[in-house]
Amino acid sequence: MSEQLKALQLEMQNNANCEKAKVLQRFFKTGKGDYGEGDIFLGIQVPIQRAVAKKYIELSLEDLQELLNSKIHEYRLTALIILTTKFKKAKKNPLEKRKIFDFYLRNANRGNVNNWDLVDLSAPNIVGEFLLKENSTLLTDLAQSENLWERRIAIISTLSFIRQRRFGETLSIAEILMKDKHDLIHKAVGWMLREVGKKNMNSLELFISQRYKSMPRTMLRYALEKFPEDKRQFYLGKK
Repeated sequence: MSEQLKALQLEMQNNANCEKAKVLQRFFKTGKGDYGEGDIFLGIQVPIQRAVAKKYIELSLEDLQELLNSKIHEYRLTALIILTTKFKKAKKNPLEKRKIFDFYLRNANRGNVNNWDLVDLSAPNIVGEFLLKENSTLLTDLAQSENLWERRIAIISTLSFIRQRRFGETLSIAEILMKDKHDLIHKAVGWMLREVGKKNMNSLELFISQRYKSMPRTMLRYALEKFPEDKRQFYLGKK
């Protein structure tokens, strides 16, 4: 363990807040059988974690691996904040970007990117950004994974495509995840569909008009949030 990593961990321990930790343990569903089972929280607010990450941006991937292997949620989140910053800084270095991308996917596969906030912070900024100029069929593989978090990575990563007004990837992954059983996937898909609608409402309505009868209600409700009230009620009422 490097001295920098020891310093980061000490700084985070010094910012721990037991009362906030108890709240976060409940909020992120860490009980037995819940999606976040086993997660340990220090109770550190995200702005503080971002400030800490900024100070330790030069941590090696080996040090970041130690943080990602930890049961402590804030260690993993801070590692991912650093990793996304490294990826952004490597924009003119394709080999470094590939190295970070592969490192991220290995950790996702190992279960180290294993809560919705961890996915949402990192997936568009690493997986999505990398695949914009690569073959995006990997998203299909992730969407078909048995791993809940890899499936969420698949749909959330498409936010990068939506920003470029490329909707095909989002709609394709949404189609695959239409019958997913998990509420966190329903919410994520509905959110990304809503983002498509912000760019092109006609594309979103065409997609929904052909599928609303079979869409999970939470997914549909999220997707319809920006619709005019009469259309929203039409689709919700007809379901």
